[in-house]
Amino acid sequence: MLGDVGDVAWFPTKGHFASWNGTAPIDASSGDNNRHRLLRSGNRRINRVLHIAAIVQIRHDTPGRAYYRRKLAAGKSPMQALRCLKRRLSDVVYRQSRRRRARRPPRPGGPRTVEDHG
Repeated sequence: MLGDVGDVAWFPTKGHFASWNGTAPIDASSGDNNRHRLLRSGNRRINRVLHIAAIVQIRHDTPGRAYYRRKLAAGKSPMQALRCLKRRLSDVVYRQSRRRRARRPPRPGGPRTVEDHG
């Protein structure tokens, strides 16, 4: 996952990160039917990793399973609850990546910029 994400500083918010990895919900409403779905675009490998992580969370006694069950109790369908869990996991990955980046010692010669990449 870290290889695909690279430098999390490219994403100013967790919403930008979720949009990039395909876990940001988009409106798919029609008439009186109000619903959301996930983007079909985005980084499919990261989306798959988040999907597998969500399934593992649901299968075992974890905080993710408790969150999934709360969503089901709130009236979400199993697929909607899974989408919510995937987005929550995306937010966790973003937050942990930001923390990891903040703890990293500075590079010799200063930070790299966009111009350094070519």
